Amino acid sequence: MRMPRRRLNFAQRIVVVVGLGAVFYLVGGWATSLDSFSGWVGYAPLQVNTATSTYETAPFLGGLHPWVRFVIWLVLIAVWVGVSLTLLRSSPLDNPSDESSS
Repeated sequence: MRMPRRRLNFAQRIVVVVGLGAVFYLVGGWATSLDSFSGWVGYAPLQVNTATSTYETAPFLGGLHPWVRFVIWLVLIAVWVGVSLTLLRSSPLDNPSDESSS
């Protein structure tokens, strides 16, 4: 026995799209910060060169390369937009030509 499929109304679909965006934001933030050096380490650096900082000469500070982070965000945004368009598109109306021909 099959259960009838329940459709979401427009307000519920909006909540699902916003919630899905928040989940993708958290997943993207986590995925792009893997193996990166950030946060408080509890001690001062041993050597500080004020003329040329290590941060200025390094291409990136550990973790993923910047273009990989960009691709991760691009994929997550594309998936979110695709799912959002699928959820928010208007349902097709019944074919009016069938009703008028009878």
